[in-house]
Amino acid sequence: MDYTIREARREDMPFVLELIKELAEHENHLDDVEVSVEDLEKEGFENGNFKCFVAEVAGRIEGMALVYFRFSTWKGRTVHLEDLIVRENMRGTGLGGALYQAVVKYGYEHGVKRIEWVVSEGNENAIQFYENTGAKIKETWKTVHMEESGIKKNIKKGD
Repeated sequence: MDYTIREARREDMPFVLELIKELAEHENHLDDVEVSVEDLEKEGFENGNFKCFVAEVAGRIEGMALVYFRFSTWKGRTVHLEDLIVRENMRGTGLGGALYQAVVKYGYEHGVKRIEWVVSEGNENAIQFYENTGAKIKETWKTVHMEESGIKKNIKKGD
């Protein structure tokens, strides 16, 4: 299969949002997607808050990987892989691996000491893939999120 992995452009953001929604629907969390095409365009291309790579097959975007820089007090500058998504009908074709390699190359080219991401504990195929590439799954670390309601609740406490 012929494909191209490239940096996303502003005009790709509607397709990136499609992929985000496809993953959210697969995870039964479609209602949690609040981001819009306009948000993606603004944050990625005006504010420079993320870099996105897309996998294109026959002129159609079939996958994406969205990354941004973080700072670790232990390692310094790192790359965080927020999402790597391949359309369900294109999984197993090598697109995910190619996007993953684009992320690794991006991190290497920027001299980071670590690339980090979160994987669902039920996603055994991804876990095995990541471990086979030398990634370590941190079993003892828990991901913590504070949603908007929690943020507001804590701000009110501090007033």
